[in-house]
Amino acid sequence: MIVEMRTYTLALGATGRYFKLYGEAGLAIQKRILGHLVGYYAVEVGALNQVIHLWAYDNMEERARRRAALWADEGWLAYVAQVGGLVTRQENQILTPAPFFAVPAPG
Repeated sequence: MIVEMRTYTLALGATGRYFKLYGEAGLAIQKRILGHLVGYYAVEVGALNQVIHLWAYDNMEERARRRAALWADEGWLAYVAQVGGLVTRQENQILTPAPFFAVPAPG
């Protein structure tokens, strides 16, 4: 299992608008296509104006297949057109769980 951690830095004051648009248009699409959402967070202390989301996959091949399907989805492309201007920076990391930790099941 791998977990992808995606960190988006948003324009100053854009977090509320980003979450509103994501909740209305992005979340359902990503959950349907990407599957296993581990967590979605706003940063409150430290580097502000950031959102972090974590997605679990069985392996890199599954991740590549699901991400390709996401970018082929017309609803997703329409959503990205709405929020693209809010995101000023994006960072992605692939994490592997420690030997003693099991990623929580989708719920």
